[in-house]
Amino acid sequence: MYEALRRLFAWGLAPVALCGCMVGPNYHRPSIDAPAAFKEASAAGVNWGPARPNDGAEKGAWWLVFRDPQLSTLEERVAVNNQNLKAALAAHDAAEATVDETRAGLLPTIALGPRIRRYHLNDQFGTDGQTRTRPAFSGTISWHLDLWGEIRRQVESDRAAARASAEQLAWLRLQNQVDLANDYFFLRYDDSMTSLLQATVAAYARALDMTRQRHNLGAVSEVDVISAQTQMQNAQAQLVGVGIDRATQEHAIAVLVGVPPEALTITSGSLVGAVPTVPVELPSRLLERRPDVVEAEQNVVEQNAMIGAAIAAYYPDVNLGALGGYSGSGALFQAGNKLWLMTAQGSEVLFNGGARSAKVRSARANYEQSVAAYRQKVLEAFQGVDDNLSSLRILERKGGIQDATIASARQGMRFALNEYRMGAVDYTTVINAQTSALSAEESGLQIRQQRLSATVSLIEALGGAWRE
Repeated sequence: MYEALRRLFAWGLAPVALCGCMVGPNYHRPSIDAPAAFKEASAAGVNWGPARPNDGAEKGAWWLVFRDPQLSTLEERVAVNNQNLKAALAAHDAAEATVDETRAGLLPTIALGPRIRRYHLNDQFGTDGQTRTRPAFSGTISWHLDLWGEIRRQVESDRAAARASAEQLAWLRLQNQVDLANDYFFLRYDDSMTSLLQATVAAYARALDMTRQRHNLGAVSEVDVISAQTQMQNAQAQLVGVGIDRATQEHAIAVLVGVPPEALTITSGSLVGAVPTVPVELPSRLLERRPDVVEAEQNVVEQNAMIGAAIAAYYPDVNLGALGGYSGSGALFQAGNKLWLMTAQGSEVLFNGGARSAKVRSARANYEQSVAAYRQKVLEAFQGVDDNLSSLRILERKGGIQDATIASARQGMRFALNEYRMGAVDYTTVINAQTSALSAEESGLQIRQQRLSATVSLIEALGGAWRE
């Protein structure tokens, strides 16, 4: 029996070793027209240096460039507790298991089947009518020979799908980290707005006291007092409204780190002043480092392998089988009770109404679709980098102009209050100056928040961490 099994394995491995072929096209990366450099990276007045993956810069925790310990603490919790990431991780584990399941088809299937039969023969058959027991022990081996690579192409396809799921997990993790950073900077914008409006309410209250004093002296009418009071109350209402936005951002951050809103409280702070510079690599590097682009390419690999699996249906199937064991009464493993059987079977479909050719056409169409999706994803990746580079360039210039505007508005408000105190202007001038100053301060905070968000978006467009 063992000699027979050895021959079975030899017969099965010989054609695979001799042939070893896989029908269908081998994978080659689709051609991509990658520019030599990003358009906006060389814009006048902006020094975007190339990335240096080996210069000691942080290669995983990209948020450290903002130098905000509380942001860093929250970001580290995303990868651990976020429920969407846990679901994506489970999906990736399932994809890996599918690869192992498909790969198992390359090996023979071995089964053991011990059994016992107990029976009774009547006297009419010339026996003594005694009850007897007949034991048996057998094993079977079946093997589908993958002569044309159908199973190996399916393994190749499943492996690419598993890699795509890993990149999908990485892209989802990056997006959740980006969402948290944006929510955090919006929250800090609300904190800075709160501080600005608190200071504004206090300044308006002082202006109201001055107006009342002048009204008590008969220098101004009651209209000025009401105007000053209205101005202060509007600022108070705006201050209360900021609390709604801040609470919403805090709740969103709680969900991202995987806890209910009541379990997370973020202490008040302020919007960081310095906007970090992000290293920008060559466009061709984006093809290897952006998870969604790599995922799209793995989808191409998957569909390319499926073409070979479909073509393999044109070739005959070959299956080997063997059965061996012992069956009899008395001593089970006596030589006289030994039995074995070996089989080799081939099959070929002669006609199936064009189903095979239709499957091949479908596989090729799916491949072309995945190639187009991959190239589109690459174009969108290039666009995302240039969009955010231009946003940062323009916002930096806008921020400089806005800083000058804030300084002018503050000076104008001081002049208006002094002139009103001396009776040179009416209170409408003061209100206009106060409104302009507050608006300029708000715009300055918005530009700073926009620059930080654009930096986060640039990091996302570059694929997160800059690394080899």
